[in-house]
Amino acid sequence: MFFPSLSPFLLLSLCVLCRADRTPGFRVPIRRVPRLRPLAFSSNVLTTDVSITNRNEFAYLVSVSVGDQQFSVILDTGSSDFWIVSSDCTTPDCTGVQKYYKEQSSSLSLSGTPFTLSYLMGSVTGNVGFETIEIGRFQISSQVFALANRTLGLGLSTTGNSGILGLSFPSIAAISLANGDTLLENILSNFDEPDRFFAFKLGSGSGPDDLTSSFTLGELDSNITSDLNSFSFTPVSKAGADSFNYWKLPLQSLTIDSTTFVLSPSLIPDAKAPIAVLDTGTTLILGPTLDVDAFWRAVNQEGATRKNARTGLWEVKCDRGVSVSFLLGEKGNERPYPVNPSDVNWEEGGSEDGWCMGGIQPNDGVNSGDWLLGDVFLRNVYVTHHHANSTHQPLIGLLNMTDPETAMIRFRNDRGPDQSVPSTHWIRQNVPSTTSPRTAIVYMISSVSGFVVGAMVTLFVRIRRQRALF
Repeated sequence: MFFPSLSPFLLLSLCVLCRADRTPGFRVPIRRVPRLRPLAFSSNVLTTDVSITNRNEFAYLVSVSVGDQQFSVILDTGSSDFWIVSSDCTTPDCTGVQKYYKEQSSSLSLSGTPFTLSYLMGSVTGNVGFETIEIGRFQISSQVFALANRTLGLGLSTTGNSGILGLSFPSIAAISLANGDTLLENILSNFDEPDRFFAFKLGSGSGPDDLTSSFTLGELDSNITSDLNSFSFTPVSKAGADSFNYWKLPLQSLTIDSTTFVLSPSLIPDAKAPIAVLDTGTTLILGPTLDVDAFWRAVNQEGATRKNARTGLWEVKCDRGVSVSFLLGEKGNERPYPVNPSDVNWEEGGSEDGWCMGGIQPNDGVNSGDWLLGDVFLRNVYVTHHHANSTHQPLIGLLNMTDPETAMIRFRNDRGPDQSVPSTHWIRQNVPSTTSPRTAIVYMISSVSGFVVGAMVTLFVRIRRQRALF
């Protein structure tokens, strides 16, 4: 049995010291770039959501070599496939991005297997192939990947990325494992067991010289920490009896200005607490409509928050500073992780007439979980993702990177004094574990409205493959 309070790496430390041929880990430069959605996305479901198309998003890119051709790709912990746009792609979506030319490679092998991946916003189709892939100083021959011959609705040209590098579990890969292991699996399998992990810290800087973001495989970034024992570890929540799909863990509760905000029960079968999915491919924090609406009403003082009637998105007065923490981990071993007030009150996402976008938004369609913790949360932690080995199942390691007091001081310096008063007089202290008839009506109404709003928010923040809830 694994005990989260103990370090999972102690048992193998002596073996690591004995290995003279240990494969070293490496760091991969990562940069943050704006991601603007084409206005064409305002058609159909977004016809009344004009302001959504004007909101700002960001993506985190790394450079990858495919058959000696260089590409920028999005790092995505919410998917598992690696694909690149090929020169055969002529749809407007892939116009202007770097493309892979088959005729320029002597190491490409095509399998003839079709590749199809559908997202809530857009899709990609093409063929499965095998090629020499290089990332950082690591090279893999005959790595399975996909050549995208057609992309729709992904907005690739707005970020300049030519594909996506998935970092989640193989069980959700669109490319059959019969064709070969995922790129991440092949890289980590070369490391000793304690080093089979990747880590990232998402920053807020931009450009190729940004030092606030970090992505490493097989080692920690010594500029942040070199000590794995400084992390709090939680086993990854399973997708079923014996499988894993996303990097997810229990979310016990939230705190608002140091007061507990209890969450509604999980919709995941047999889950003892709500389940949160960590996802670098998502901009915002998404949660159940019932909880998110109650959260912003708790924060609302002197008219400091409002739900936009046109978009269904929560907005907050740009000077309203809120101290919010997420209590993550298994019951009895949970830890608080504060979120910077500037991420909760997300001015960078767009502002108008003194109103800023809320960093927490409603969505009742989070895949395989109840909450989705995107970039506005992940910028506040250093995260390690550990694959299973002989001593433990997959683990998530979290290290807090935000001092709430310092963050609030900086928020005040940037935004000015808060014109409202503290929000502690109205906080939900308890949510019943069983659903009464009256509560059921509330849940049903919230779910219906949350589905509609959630669909719009998801289109704004995510390009995700459609999957079942569990």
